[in-house]
Amino acid sequence: MKKTLPSLLFLLFLLSLSTNRTKADPRSTTILTRCGTQLEYNTSIYVVNFVATMANISTQIQNAHYGLSIVGSKPDASLGLAQCYGDLSQLDCVLCYAEARTILPNCYPMNGGRIYLDGCFMRVENYTFFQEYTGPNDTALCGNTTRRSTQFVDSARQAISQATAAAPLNGGYARAAVSTAAASANESAYVLANCWVTLNSSSCTACLQNASASVNKCLPWSEGRALNTGCYLRYSDTDFLNPIPRSGRSVSVIILIVAIVSSIVAVGVGGAIGVYMWKQRRIQNKRKGSNDAVKLAKTLTKSSLNFKYSVLEKATGSFDIANKLGQGGFGTVYKGVLPDGREIAVKRLFFNNKHRAGDFYNEVNIISSVEHKNLVRLLGCSCSGPESLLVYEYLHNKSLDRFVFDPDKGKALNWEKRFQIIIGTVEGLVYLHENTKNRIIHRDIKLSNILLDSRLRAKIADFGLARSFQEDKSHISTAIAGTLGYMAPEYLAHGQLTEKADVYSFGVLLIEIVSGRPNNMNKDSDYSDSLITVAWNHFQVGTVEEMIDPNLMLHNYENAEYMKEQIMRVVHVGLLCMQENPALRPSMSRTLQMLSKMEVELAPPTNPPFIDEKTMELNDMSEDPYHPLNPNSAHSIATVSTSSFHPR
Repeated sequence: MKKTLPSLLFLLFLLSLSTNRTKADPRSTTILTRCGTQLEYNTSIYVVNFVATMANISTQIQNAHYGLSIVGSKPDASLGLAQCYGDLSQLDCVLCYAEARTILPNCYPMNGGRIYLDGCFMRVENYTFFQEYTGPNDTALCGNTTRRSTQFVDSARQAISQATAAAPLNGGYARAAVSTAAASANESAYVLANCWVTLNSSSCTACLQNASASVNKCLPWSEGRALNTGCYLRYSDTDFLNPIPRSGRSVSVIILIVAIVSSIVAVGVGGAIGVYMWKQRRIQNKRKGSNDAVKLAKTLTKSSLNFKYSVLEKATGSFDIANKLGQGGFGTVYKGVLPDGREIAVKRLFFNNKHRAGDFYNEVNIISSVEHKNLVRLLGCSCSGPESLLVYEYLHNKSLDRFVFDPDKGKALNWEKRFQIIIGTVEGLVYLHENTKNRIIHRDIKLSNILLDSRLRAKIADFGLARSFQEDKSHISTAIAGTLGYMAPEYLAHGQLTEKADVYSFGVLLIEIVSGRPNNMNKDSDYSDSLITVAWNHFQVGTVEEMIDPNLMLHNYENAEYMKEQIMRVVHVGLLCMQENPALRPSMSRTLQMLSKMEVELAPPTNPPFIDEKTMELNDMSEDPYHPLNPNSAHSIATVSTSSFHPR
């Protein structure tokens, strides 16, 4: 008896934990991502609207189980809906949305998409879809792993029927979770039915009736999900349902339980304990990544890189819009002032995902080990709060594009200053490519990622896309990411990344600095040809002078002829960097020699890519394996940013 008493007390303790447990499972596994089939209309407007929609929903989802947002007007409008299923706790709702928010932006450059996770749903379009409850893409996914008995089929049908009948009772805002149990625990069926909050009762009923009809066809298989335009329905032989969320939310949760229990109490208690322990193991296995993230967060807390979230929030005035410095495809940057008076730039990451804290921490480790006078210094980060933050040194003059592309500010950068900025940028890239233990490829070299300090010296910024690999690797295969107009053709087409991708981007940057014109791929551009094509044509006929930025006013200087010669050389080097064949492009150290030493002989450049097209954008939409050029591809999508953003 003495031996069994501690065991019984321990089992009772486990049961009490299961009864009072409030920490549930966010069920953030992606079930289906479906992107739209229409391209966005205007990149610079659409992306800004899309980012704003994501931010609006993020704010709402902190306090409710759903979020709605409407930003802009057609065709560049961004309308979004995100909603968690009724059995998720508020914390797990935030975690599930964080996962959806990470994945759905990959549908760009399509103007819409939707994602179904096992705990939440999200959809963004450029039109009002909130009352839609049915559509051509409604589908059922069956888990054809186990064929169940007739008793299970009866239980499942009964549970599905009760859930679909109960869910619409609260005017479209209801969530329902139904569990039925047969005499054997193995014959239990667990069901969750959920309509989107924007539907009225009749639309919710119609949607769930359609979902019920389709998901019933999955029987007798052990698992089935209906992914419909206006609702979600799932049944399973596994108890995937979370504990009932506590009251106090604006939307009620209806739990209908139909059970046929056995008559032996001891067997029932033993079965409950067994089910609980099995569920605990299942939850722990699913959360292994989260446990790893916790360990990494603890390691970070003890390091010099760590900033408390509360400190950074206060430093930026709770991310006050007045402190906003700029916005990019991967985050919004705010100016902040620490308690000791230091000015900082805080990047609030757009792709916030606590489940990938390990990747975030490893990235911080890579960037923090890089120190060079022409690289923006990373001061630290915060990943222990509700979102991930990066902290950089603050540079008063912000980004180079604000000068080069501005008719007035451009006058502040004469050719001598521009050339020094070019040399500083090259030296920073040489360090990244050649002077570190692991080669680092930036992947997003452009004017808006070249920041200027108080003396207008160049510092390369924004390492959100940076990748490193060992010296014995010739290239790495990676998802396509970067900015349209700056991406090398071999990387865009095949995803094979080498330092020559940065060399190509740097070539584009040189031509932009000389001309004062962006390599604008916007279909509304006033120019019919890309800047690369313009530069190539001028170089071929010897009229490069005609494309020089009028702001340079070379005639005001005694050494104007030398400056012109230097500019011609910069254009020549830029074309060498942009050659279509990456093997012909110079390394960054060779590029530095060609720019800094006039006596170094330059080879004639071969044709750059895309010159037979009116814009590079036409070729950007070709064979990219990472975004849905084929509208049927739902998961392979490009991550791109736009050169109109100012990330610092």
